[in-house]
Amino acid sequence: MLTWFWLLVGLTVLTVGAELLVRGAVGLAAALRVSPLVIGLTVVAFGTSAPELVVSLESTLSGRGEIALGNVIGSNVFNVLVILGLSAVIVPLRVDRQLVRLDVPLMIGISAAVYGMCLDGQIDRLEGGLLAAGLISYTIWSIRKSRQDTAAAAIDDPLPSPEQEGKPARLLLNALFVAGGLGLMVVGADWFVGAAVELARRWGLSELVIGLTLVAAGTSLPEVATSVVAAIRGERDLAVGNVVGSNLFNLMCVLGFTGLLAPTGIPVGAEAIEQDLPVMVLVAVACLPVFLIGHTIERWEGCVLLAFYGLYTSALVCEAQGRADTLAVISTIAWVLGPLAVAAYVGSLLRQVRAVR
Repeated sequence: MLTWFWLLVGLTVLTVGAELLVRGAVGLAAALRVSPLVIGLTVVAFGTSAPELVVSLESTLSGRGEIALGNVIGSNVFNVLVILGLSAVIVPLRVDRQLVRLDVPLMIGISAAVYGMCLDGQIDRLEGGLLAAGLISYTIWSIRKSRQDTAAAAIDDPLPSPEQEGKPARLLLNALFVAGGLGLMVVGADWFVGAAVELARRWGLSELVIGLTLVAAGTSLPEVATSVVAAIRGERDLAVGNVVGSNLFNLMCVLGFTGLLAPTGIPVGAEAIEQDLPVMVLVAVACLPVFLIGHTIERWEGCVLLAFYGLYTSALVCEAQGRADTLAVISTIAWVLGPLAVAAYVGSLLRQVRAVR
């Protein structure tokens, strides 16, 4: 019971810290006149993914590197299948063309690159530095492009926005929110990781599996709250951009800086190379046709994404506990559901082509 208590307390502190960080970051971005999509791709995504960074750094520096890798893989899979799925079930999500042209292909490319880096059994400091440099370049480019677009739009609408009134005071308040949120997340991550590892040992699960499931889902709760609330309020660009940006942040920042700071890099086990990393790449690739068809994520597509996550998580737990019979049933369902989903997507694409004609 005490372990569960610290798990819940750590998760609560993580979530509260992320909420403060997001509020402050969004306020800072609004004062700097950045577009909603870029806010979702950068500021909000980085803020809500900060728990993954803190947890992964804490795990790696404590000698539990597999949790760091499992956390990133599990979070990326969770973000697409659960957060996008749940948000789309609530309200169909419109997908901005920039995501289809640039950000989703970039997410696929970085996912494949990380898979390639892991094939030798670790992500070393050089590879971590390359990922971190990629994040810095992507962030600078996104913000500069957004500010240029906003400046061009301001020519037609020269009146100051409400967010710019009292700008110095707002900047200071939001900066305090950011600092306070980061502090809470450092404390919460320490409690959460310690309790999660203890539970993993009691259940007989490997640290990789617990990172792929419990830790990944727990640290992704800020993304869940942000995307769901954004979808309900009609901020659909923010909801989708948050997921894509969070995945890019996890790959380039979390793995990048963790690999850069870890004394011996991030260890990568055979199980992750053979099973979990390919799933992460496959999920990233699956985003492109889902986003491309009608530039909308429909409710039925959200249900399909949620169903696949349920199958994936169930397979992980059954495999860890040696339940071969149950695992065989899950695999059979997946092999049936996969072709049906592909057929549905092809049908939607054909209908879209006919509508255009």
